[in-house]
Amino acid sequence: MAAPGRPAALLLLLRLGLVAAFPNGRVTESCGDMVPRHGHPPRPDPKHSVAVARTTFSPGDQIEVAVSGPEFKGFLLEARNAEDPSGAPVGSFTLIDKEASQLLTCGGKEGSAVSHSNAHKKTAVKVLWDAPHSAPNHVQFLATVVEKYKSYWVRLPSPVISQPKAPPFSTPAATPAPSPALPAASVLSGPFSAAGCGSSKFCVRSPSACDPAAEHACLFLSFTPDGRSVTVELSGPSKGYLSFALSHDRWMGDDDAYLCIHDNQAVSIRPAHLTGRSHPALDSWDTLEAVAWRLEDGGMQCSFRRDIALPGVKGRFDLNTSYYIFLATGAAEDGKIYRHSQQPLITYERHDVTGDPQDVGASGAQPLLRAHGALMLVGWMTTVSVGVIVARFFKPVLSRPLFGEAAWFQVHRALMLLTSVLTCIAFVLPFLYRRGWSRHAGYHPYLGCVVLALAVLQPLLAVLRPALNDPRRQLFNWTHWGLGTVARIVAVAAMFLGMDLPELALPGPWKTYTMLGFVAWHVGTEVLLEVHSYRLSRKVEILDDTRIQIMQPFTMAEAEEGHGFKKAVLAVYVCGNVTFLVIFLSAVSHL
Repeated sequence: MAAPGRPAALLLLLRLGLVAAFPNGRVTESCGDMVPRHGHPPRPDPKHSVAVARTTFSPGDQIEVAVSGPEFKGFLLEARNAEDPSGAPVGSFTLIDKEASQLLTCGGKEGSAVSHSNAHKKTAVKVLWDAPHSAPNHVQFLATVVEKYKSYWVRLPSPVISQPKAPPFSTPAATPAPSPALPAASVLSGPFSAAGCGSSKFCVRSPSACDPAAEHACLFLSFTPDGRSVTVELSGPSKGYLSFALSHDRWMGDDDAYLCIHDNQAVSIRPAHLTGRSHPALDSWDTLEAVAWRLEDGGMQCSFRRDIALPGVKGRFDLNTSYYIFLATGAAEDGKIYRHSQQPLITYERHDVTGDPQDVGASGAQPLLRAHGALMLVGWMTTVSVGVIVARFFKPVLSRPLFGEAAWFQVHRALMLLTSVLTCIAFVLPFLYRRGWSRHAGYHPYLGCVVLALAVLQPLLAVLRPALNDPRRQLFNWTHWGLGTVARIVAVAAMFLGMDLPELALPGPWKTYTMLGFVAWHVGTEVLLEVHSYRLSRKVEILDDTRIQIMQPFTMAEAEEGHGFKKAVLAVYVCGNVTFLVIFLSAVSHL
């Protein structure tokens, strides 16, 4: 049940929205400067306005404020001291339309700002501002309005409202924030090379030993120290974005991340940071130097230089400490990034990128999750399948005693108990890795619980089975068969879903066709043996007629011939089954 619960750090790209980085309006990280973290400068030509119902107020009053204009999707509204528009928010708001807006806590004050609650298009939003008893003499409302991801306006001002006995307001009205300066970016003249990996620079490569100069599919990250700074090179197969992050652990939260985003035949290179499991907040460019990029044949390469230590810069880690390193790719459109379809690659251990040069690999699936997948595949592709076929079709063939019981029964019981043990062990592993239940894994963990319950119930029922001549034995047989069949069907469904989960997403469409091939192989074998058993039973019925007892020697030869055919089918089936298993285990081991 490998499922995404608490994803690794580069799930930083999870669910970024279509409007702003936060289509649900939870934009508290923009409370101060009111600038969306979109990685693009604001527009200078405002189209929207902020209106107030009246121009005077007294403490305790409620004043209607409206943001209106051409269709927009997102907004952020705050009240500020008109004489100090960069200060803390003033007062609080009351919602008029809770479907279109929501309250935010900015500057430690609950309800001190209002934002959109969804990405639906709107032309106007109205709220009520509650004037506090400690209100300043003059108040002005500022609004940031988002039309599209790359089209937004920052700190649009309203008319100034004043208390009745306040002195005249003379400070100039607030103006929209200036566009942040973008770093000068150049186009790389040629591809990166793996030369120097492990000798002069620290490298992370997947597949191992690949060279980005020769292979577009090579996911490559390098760090080259140079005095007080480090040059970073990132390369990989992406038409959307490439990203990497430095993390103290394997979990999302408090991570230093960097994104290279394909945007209109160019690449935008941005630092970002994460807090908890929130969306990544794109930071300013001023910590990056020598920014350069290159696009070619579906591949992307970008580079930059930053200081090893950035004291006082929030979210940026010192590069002379050991971290886990994450690599991820995903889709992007018009500068917007979307959730990646594959689990980020993660280094096996922490590394100091400015220490001794190394050339390391990374894995997209953690050992516990790979072990989970491998154990489930062994149990529900091989041991249970062979055990079922032996019990169903090989009772006459394997009837000789083995340790006091018929050989078929001993084989069946051993394989089924092994399946139950493998299932129990595999079930626990994702919980050890996730440290709890996976809430974002769809139906896979629920199907896993059903499989576990049936895997434990079946041997318990077998212990309580009635004697052979007991009238209840027939009921037991049908119940045992029915529960076992349900368990196998649910297990196959769980394996289909598990193969596509981000944490254990096997690459390529081959996995689906291979699993379908395994199902067809097993079902075809059962059908063949069923038809063969039916034909043998019909012959036995004919040869048991008392009028042709003379043919009894021929009957024995016929039975022996049938046993030989079944043994041959079992040998071929086991070889084919193991082949399918080895294919999947090999793929899991290379994740």
